[in-house]
Amino acid sequence: MAPGDLLAAWSLARRAAALELWGPPRLLRFDRPDGEATEIAIADADAGCWAEAIDEGYGLQTLPGLALCLRLLALVEILARVPALAPLFDVTPEGIELHPALLDAAATLPLDAGARFDEAAISASIVAPTPARCRRPAPHRMRRAP
Repeated sequence: MAPGDLLAAWSLARRAAALELWGPPRLLRFDRPDGEATEIAIADADAGCWAEAIDEGYGLQTLPGLALCLRLLALVEILARVPALAPLFDVTPEGIELHPALLDAAATLPLDAGARFDEAAISASIVAPTPARCRRPAPHRMRRAP
C-alpha cells in the first residue's frame, strides 16, 4: 500500500468524524486455513465512524478497502498506545502532521492477528527523529475537516 493512500484515508475518515457520520458496529471474521477463525470487532464509535468512511469511499468488501481500513485503525491505535512514537506526529490546530517514516511504516509493515502493528517492529523500522526533524523533512499534513 502507498503511504499516500493511507494519508487520503485518514483525511476521509477525519472529515466523516467532523460531520459525525457514525457507522454501525462491525464484526470482521477471517477464516484461517487451520479451520479456526479470527474475529475483529469494530465497536468503538470513533472506529465505527472511520470504518464507515472507508467503506463509503473505498468499500470494505474489497481487499484494498479492508486493508486500508485496518491499517488506518491500527495506526491510530499504536499512536495512542506507544509513547515513544510521540516525536513522529504532532496534533496542531490545522490537523495532524505525520512523519514520513511513520507513514511509510504504517503503509508497509504487516499487521498481527489482532489487526495491530507490533510495537517492536514499527519502532525498529523507524529511526526516531528529534522533534525538530519531525517537522522539517516535509511531514505529511492533514487539515482538519471543514
